[in-house]
Amino acid sequence: MTITIAKLSHEVGAEVDGVDADRLLTDPTLPETILDALEQHGVLVFRNLHLDPETQVAFCRELGQVDTSPGHHPVEGIYRVSLDTTKNSSASYLRATFDWHIDGCTPEDDAYPQMATMLTAKAVATSGGETEFASTYKAFDNLSAAEQKYLAPMRVVHSLEASQRGVTADPTPEQLAAWRRRPTKEHPLIWTHKSGRRSLVLGASTDHVVGLPPSESRALLDGLLRRGTAPDRVYRHEWSVGDTVIWDNRGVIHRAAPYPQDSPREMLRTTVLGEEPIV
Repeated sequence: MTITIAKLSHEVGAEVDGVDADRLLTDPTLPETILDALEQHGVLVFRNLHLDPETQVAFCRELGQVDTSPGHHPVEGIYRVSLDTTKNSSASYLRATFDWHIDGCTPEDDAYPQMATMLTAKAVATSGGETEFASTYKAFDNLSAAEQKYLAPMRVVHSLEASQRGVTADPTPEQLAAWRRRPTKEHPLIWTHKSGRRSLVLGASTDHVVGLPPSESRALLDGLLRRGTAPDRVYRHEWSVGDTVIWDNRGVIHRAAPYPQDSPREMLRTTVLGEEPIV
């Protein structure tokens, strides 16, 4: 069957047709096709793929090294995304995914941001729970030449505390101490990639721009984020059980629409580790 890739929005996202779970592991040309499509479209949607966890991890290994950190799931390489604490004891941290973010801006070590993330829907929310995506490449490209020049030297401090305060404005001393155990990271505001493309490094983890007054810093970062995630620049995926979505974390910012604490929503995530620092 011929593979077709059809754009889903003006700036980001495409739907892949002609691929089933068996083809993921039997077509030797598919990994390169997917990587090329991710570079072009940022987000790829496979509807009704119904991947089993083992196949999901095996295919992601064809794209790069897979994160095998413990993930509240019996299959190595799978992380269970659920607000149900019986399924994920770290569920409280996941509420920060309701805000726009790039994965891996505040690692515990010197790891690079993740290259790509794959999600498969095992159960969906009765309300909310959609995932939204916007291109950080386009966020840069859509700036004027004068803005690009002005922003070029800027560096931004990122922290776990900044991302968690968006959903927990009044933390307990224990929560605050836990957040602050994660080291802060300083990144350029503009990421110049190995490919030569440039993107903006934005989202909930941004604490402040180095050298700017706090109010000016916040206004700048929030304004850039607001422009880059304007409704006409966003692809919003409404999940059905069996859907699989993969995105290029280096050039895409994403968030989950809020959903209730007792929601049955459950996603299985596999992360392809990054090989490119933010420079």
